Amino acid sequence: MNDPSTNPSANTSGASENRARNLLVALAAIALAAALFFGFQAQKSGASLTAVAQAAISLESALASNQPSIVEFYADWCTSCQSMAADNLALQKQYSGKVNFVMLNVDNTKWLPEVTRFKVDGIPHFVFLDRGNLTIGNAIGVVPHAIMAENLDAMIANKALPHNRLESDRISPFAGPLPADATQPRSHA
Repeated sequence: MNDPSTNPSANTSGASENRARNLLVALAAIALAAALFFGFQAQKSGASLTAVAQAAISLESALASNQPSIVEFYADWCTSCQSMAADNLALQKQYSGKVNFVMLNVDNTKWLPEVTRFKVDGIPHFVFLDRGNLTIGNAIGVVPHAIMAENLDAMIANKALPHNRLESDRISPFAGPLPADATQPRSHA
C-alpha cells in the first residue's frame, strides 16, 4: 500500500535523492576534470621545442664557425622531439661556446636539401659535424641525456664518438614535406 503515486512525501523524497545524487556526480566530474587538467600541466617539461629552436644558432653561423656542431632535424608534431626538449635545452646551456646547436624544422621546405643530404627519414635526427663540417656520426630517435653528453664531450676533444650511428625505437617517421597540389590551390589537405 505504499504506492509512490498516492504518497506525496515519497515523491519528494525520491526527487531529493535524485537531485543529491546528480549533484554528487556533477561535483565528482568537475573534480576529476580539474585533476586531469592540473596533472597534464604538471607533466609538461619546462622547455618547449620553440625555446630550444630559439636558443639554437643558424646553420650558416654554425658552418662558418670553427666549432663542432650538432644539427637536429625536428618537427613541432613529433612527440619524441618534444620529449627531448628539456634535455636538449640543458645541453645547449651546458655546452654553450663549445658546440654549435642547430635546429632544422623538417616541415619547412627551405631545409629540403639538408633533409635529402643527411637522409632524414625519421625524427628527431641528429647529425654530428666536426670542426671542418664533416659528418662524424648521427643518431635517430630519442637519445638519453648522458649518451648525448658523451658524444658532445668527444666532439670537443676531437675524438671518435663513443655512441655513433644510434637508432632508438622512439622515432617519428618522416617522408618529407608534400609538394603543393596545383590542381586544388585552396586545399590545405
